[in-house]
Amino acid sequence: MRETPETIEGPAGALEARVAGLEELRGGAGVVALVCHPHPLFGGTMQNKVVTTVARVWRDRGVPVARFNFRGVGRSEGSYGEGAGEADDVRAVAQWLWRENPAARLALAGFSFGSYAAARAAHELLQEGRPVQQLVMLAPSVVNFDYTAVLPLAVPTMVMQGDADEVVDPEAVLSAMRGLNPPPQVEVFPACSHFFHGRLVELKERLQSWLDAQDA
Repeated sequence: MRETPETIEGPAGALEARVAGLEELRGGAGVVALVCHPHPLFGGTMQNKVVTTVARVWRDRGVPVARFNFRGVGRSEGSYGEGAGEADDVRAVAQWLWRENPAARLALAGFSFGSYAAARAAHELLQEGRPVQQLVMLAPSVVNFDYTAVLPLAVPTMVMQGDADEVVDPEAVLSAMRGLNPPPQVEVFPACSHFFHGRLVELKERLQSWLDAQDA
């Protein structure tokens, strides 16, 4: 599945993106995935290894997948939007994907800060009646953003969290997820850091298994 660079107009200016399987999307693919990167002010980009690993899972399944740089990152225009602006960026990329295939169902994923932008965008899109299919959050930054305002969602949701996360308190994440009704599926990675160092193969396998169960 070929990946191509794309420029997508966002609310704060042009967004730099890469889309794998654009031809398949235009040809009527039933699902398209969108993966969001970690915090723009701390080096997060669409080239992050967790982001590219997650994107690869969908790509290997034959599902078109997009990743992009939030406003102010790389060649994307604009400046940091404190989470709300980045959620608007996610919505802009989703709308672009739907213009390519209006019938596609959207799978959203995000790592750390990116999980908040993805969750907030999913919440808003579902309120508009858009076809969001599922949400995957990796090491969600619950200590910095209010996820309770956008979760739970009425779609299958999974959280992947290392129990040795040095950036986000793992117990805060687990407590926040347990407090949701219904709670999402939570996959805990023992002795695993925030960036899933040395655990990317396991991350890929667990995500594949979850997606297989959703498709069954």
